[in-house]
Amino acid sequence: MVWKLEDAKNRFSELVRRARGEGPQFVTRHGKEAAVVLGIEEYQALTRDDDLLDFLRESPFGEAVRAGELVLDRSDDLGRDIEF
Repeated sequence: MVWKLEDAKNRFSELVRRARGEGPQFVTRHGKEAAVVLGIEEYQALTRDDDLLDFLRESPFGEAVRAGELVLDRSDDLGRDIEF
């Protein structure tokens, strides 16, 4: 939902409730987007400090590797010789 800054200030409790229940709430100032209010869960998901390895382990790709559905072994083949 989009809120004018004045409405956001006057109805801040509702703005926060909607951010938590409905998702990001956009606030405009002079008709231009100025801010976004997020629920804490969305904010934490955006600012998690996971490293790439943890991310991949938790992803569907990690699940597929564990289930044996995706094999990531590399071939020993070095390719072909190319003349320049």
